[in-house]
Amino acid sequence: MESKIYKAHKNEASGEVQSVREHSLNTAELGAKFAIPALKDVVYVMGLLHDVGKYQASYQRRIDGENIRVEHSGCGALAAKEMYPNAIGLLMEYCIAGHHSGIPDGGYSNNTADMATLWGRLERRFEDFERYKEELQPPAVKADEVLRFIAQDCGKNVELLIDKFAFLTRYCFSCLTDADSLDTAEFCNGERPRPLHVDFHACLEKVNDRLSSFVCTTSLQKTRGLLQGQVYEKAGVDAEIYLMNMPTGSGKTLCSVKFALERAVRTGKKRIIYVIPYNSIVDQTMQVFEDLFGNDAEILRHQSTFSYEDEKMENSAEDYGKIAKSATENWDVTSIIVTTAVQFFESVYANKRGKLRKLHNMADSILIFDEAHLMPQDYLQPCLRAVVHITKYLGSEAVFLTATMPDFPKLIRQYALESSHIVDLVQDVSLFSQFQKCDYRYLGELEEEEILERAMACASSLIIVNTRQAARRLFHKCGGRKYHLSTYMTSIDRKRVIEEIRRELNQLEEDYPDMEEVPWERRIIIISTSLIEAGVDLDVYAVFRELAGLDSILQAGGRCNREGKRERAEVGVFERQGEGRRRQDVKGNLAKGIMEKYEDISCPQSIQEYYDRLFFMKQEEIQSHTISRECSDISSIPFSEYAAGFELIDSKTVSLVVPRDEASRKLVEALKVSGAGVTMGRKLQKYACSVYQKELDDLARQHAADHFGTGIWCLTNLDYYDEEVGILFEGRDYYIGSDVDCMV
Repeated sequence: MESKIYKAHKNEASGEVQSVREHSLNTAELGAKFAIPALKDVVYVMGLLHDVGKYQASYQRRIDGENIRVEHSGCGALAAKEMYPNAIGLLMEYCIAGHHSGIPDGGYSNNTADMATLWGRLERRFEDFERYKEELQPPAVKADEVLRFIAQDCGKNVELLIDKFAFLTRYCFSCLTDADSLDTAEFCNGERPRPLHVDFHACLEKVNDRLSSFVCTTSLQKTRGLLQGQVYEKAGVDAEIYLMNMPTGSGKTLCSVKFALERAVRTGKKRIIYVIPYNSIVDQTMQVFEDLFGNDAEILRHQSTFSYEDEKMENSAEDYGKIAKSATENWDVTSIIVTTAVQFFESVYANKRGKLRKLHNMADSILIFDEAHLMPQDYLQPCLRAVVHITKYLGSEAVFLTATMPDFPKLIRQYALESSHIVDLVQDVSLFSQFQKCDYRYLGELEEEEILERAMACASSLIIVNTRQAARRLFHKCGGRKYHLSTYMTSIDRKRVIEEIRRELNQLEEDYPDMEEVPWERRIIIISTSLIEAGVDLDVYAVFRELAGLDSILQAGGRCNREGKRERAEVGVFERQGEGRRRQDVKGNLAKGIMEKYEDISCPQSIQEYYDRLFFMKQEEIQSHTISRECSDISSIPFSEYAAGFELIDSKTVSLVVPRDEASRKLVEALKVSGAGVTMGRKLQKYACSVYQKELDDLARQHAADHFGTGIWCLTNLDYYDEEVGILFEGRDYYIGSDVDCMV
């Protein structure tokens, strides 16, 4: 008599069936393959147990077509609790119970079965699923070794232990859910997605060719080579975290990529993950890399422009087509990834499979944090701990890259882990003085008209203000050859404007090499928010920066006299009339004090003092957002609640697609018909601008925006968009008020 086949999945198209045993074994083997050696056995057992609830008779009826709801994840959690009654079992319980709906909050021992916590779920009653013991034989786990690994580096510090246990739980969850999703996708589709082609050796050769093509004739160019040489000399030095402190204009991006490729080739690392602070500068970084590497690297761009909710699959039919479609969202398909800090860190601290699937693929990688000083202060401790955990326990290496370097060794020892191995790649900071090409002068409070008057007196100038509304207002008041940049504009329009600015600046320099007696109609004024300060390489005659943090002021100065063609240039720092009293900004006030004390605010001592003061004032905020502050032991970790509240940006912006040309209009029409998808979202990214939720709600009420049931919002009335300034918030007979603003 043939034994009954217990079904895990059924391919509706072919009628083929995958058994629970086959799927469980595949998931266990694949998950263990993903995992680091210390956790391979744990992940293997999780893979075997995650779907044992499908041995319930009701689940078999459901998969055969009966329209009923059947919970199955809790069964595997109960099996893990029975077989592994310690911290190892608890880790498995969190992961298995949440492998569809997300890692649950731990809860408390008095929780009841109607509650969604782990304690609550383990109180639920299920049908008999004991058949798994005949078909699957979970092996023993070397508990002492695993427990020692979990406790390593924590000492008697309960906070460190909770944070590390939470991280390892999310990591194991990542291994499990990615293996589960990939095996399901392979069963449904018959194949996995094609890997994107990347050749680290060929990419390194192209970087070396680019560097060797530079002719070093000026003093600045020679100093740039000496500074970069300090970095390359340490390419053979092993560390967990590298600090690359290099002034603006010293070639940081190319230098960091060469160092990362050198380390990847030497150590056999699988990936290079380039983490950028803002969505708005991903475009330029991608363009640099694509131009540099050509066909030797298909780069994955993954930013948080569009958000897709995780399917609520615990009590509904599993949509395997959607799971298969999302299989490329695990970062496994390529070796070079460009992403944002929001995407990176919110993925590490997520609890849903849609984001956490990629966590295990952050292992064995080179992580480059561009503009590392911009890690948000309120979340600095969890961000630093994430980097420390990934580098110390997952075999990765991190590079902190910035022109304004805080004392990261001190911060990491104080807020993350004392034993992190950190190497400073640039130790001779005396060379920095060669890059100090500007004098910074505080201009006091100025009327907007006076700011424009000062700027228009220069051959070319850049005005950077703190809000998008101010940038728009100054642009409308300004005459002559003017340009505007803010995230109210679509990515494709920002890129177009930046390219036009570069052409105009180059032509101006060609026509007026000494920048003297430039006629009014040829003078160039650029009015921008802070998005221009990172990753946008422009060189103007003068910069005027609204008071902000010292890092922002120095970044702004990096757009002035960039190649040092003049002995000194001037950066004017101003406060808009009345704005200083309305906005009490800690960073701005500290920067003003530094400007009063130091003649040259770009010197290392000035930068160090600024950050020392800032982080001293922010100590409480820095320590306020660790998950360990929300619980007292590992059985009550609030994974779901913490993930929901983990937002690196206080008020998140929402992407709004503006269909401005034939290609984008066709994409929006296709969106209406076929709905949202990963590919569609990526194609629409360059046509998206950023607005706050309140602003989007206003547009929707005026019937100027719609998402067509897809979750991707599109502008439906193009009267609300101007290619020079972006979203207008205006109709013909009315004005949509916006009292919300942002820094970029």
